[in-house]
Amino acid sequence: MKNENINLRFLVITGIVLALAFSRMLPHPFNFSPIAALALFGGARYSNRFAAYLIPLAAVWISDLFLNYAFYGRFVPFYDGAFITYLAFALIVLLGSVMLRRLTPGNLLFSSLTASVLFFIVSNFGVWAFSGMYPLNISGITACYAAAVPFFRNTLAGDLIYSFAVFYAFAFAQQQFSSLTVKALKA
Repeated sequence: MKNENINLRFLVITGIVLALAFSRMLPHPFNFSPIAALALFGGARYSNRFAAYLIPLAAVWISDLFLNYAFYGRFVPFYDGAFITYLAFALIVLLGSVMLRRLTPGNLLFSSLTASVLFFIVSNFGVWAFSGMYPLNISGITACYAAAVPFFRNTLAGDLIYSFAVFYAFAFAQQQFSSLTVKALKA
């Protein structure tokens, strides 16, 4: 019975992560997406550390394939600077695994805001370093970050809304279905 509960929990968490990743296909304002929420959620809720990184990053990569196809008209496995972006996602998974094992509104607010800032800093560094759009000097990196500022508001809003929605929806589901809760091991 215990393994059935763990498998059900794993499947539900994976379903949520996949649904969040593929919701990126729906129309939405620029940068208002569930990506940070799914990385935080995966990091916090998967009990297997390998799955906590692999499944959210794979889900984002697969959804990127579809988005890249829509944008470029062909499948682009990795765009310029993609590895930097995935590094940002991996750091957000780590943030979720450290900060959100115990869910509180304050922890979630701090983690979501930190994820937004972390993604902004790391991903735009990747744009500056690998896109060829900006000169590789101080004025180039300054221009790159300045050009990204208008999109940051949507990043913050999306990260906060999706994070609170997914974490508290899952917490509610755990209250309704005890099979979604991991029981502490007795010593």
